[in-house]
Amino acid sequence: MRAFYLAYEKCQTVSGKLSWSHYCELLSISDDNKRSFYEKEAVNSGWSVRELKRQIGSSLYERLLLSDGDANKEKVLSLAQNGIEIRQPSDIIRDPYVFEFLGVPENKPMLESDLEKALVAQIEKFLLELGRGFMFVGTQQRVTLNNTHYYVDMVFYNKILRAYVLIELKTKKLTPEAAGQLNMYLNYYAAEVNDPDDNPPIGIILCTEKDSIAAEYALGGLSNNIFASRYVLYMPNKEQLIAQVEAVLKSWNEKKDNDHE
Repeated sequence: MRAFYLAYEKCQTVSGKLSWSHYCELLSISDDNKRSFYEKEAVNSGWSVRELKRQIGSSLYERLLLSDGDANKEKVLSLAQNGIEIRQPSDIIRDPYVFEFLGVPENKPMLESDLEKALVAQIEKFLLELGRGFMFVGTQQRVTLNNTHYYVDMVFYNKILRAYVLIELKTKKLTPEAAGQLNMYLNYYAAEVNDPDDNPPIGIILCTEKDSIAAEYALGGLSNNIFASRYVLYMPNKEQLIAQVEAVLKSWNEKKDNDHE
């Protein structure tokens, strides 16, 4: 109770949408900005206490700060004050995605079809990991071009962005061929599937490894929104992620100080 009072001296700041159990979990977070972020997201996304614990355990806050490799104080404050704001396709991307709920050993080889089946079997948890606004459309959605059939691994619709989200699963590192194939699917959806009110479809390649230079050349210059993100089958090392965030912010602050000089 003392910790609760110190963190929330003004009772008006306490959300009526969260339970005491939610706040007991939130009080375990010492950093004010981080605690504020999880509180905002718990309210905005309607997380249960169990879902809140899972998101804290998966280091969602640090993953979001590191997703575009350009964490800064403005981004920290924005997440703390507003939670996740979804205004453009890049706002829905996380890196890495964490699939610990599948219960697959870290180094066990896995076929793409098996990964797809496992994600569908745990679709509620997968939707939680994808984030707010996602609705599941289906797997192996057919795309027919010149009497040749192709199949999109997984298709979702994001009601906030009003756009289809096409996901290709790769149990290996990102390749230029995967980017080209997904780009073809996006062109098809834009021309044949989209309704007049829909925004351009979004593509996400989920892979085990993503070389930044290879990704830049594979995805650069494409007119469609295609993103490559890593996925891991286990909870990330929280201390390591926190250290990475602190290192990026320190580098950003030093650069800012040098620019002023």
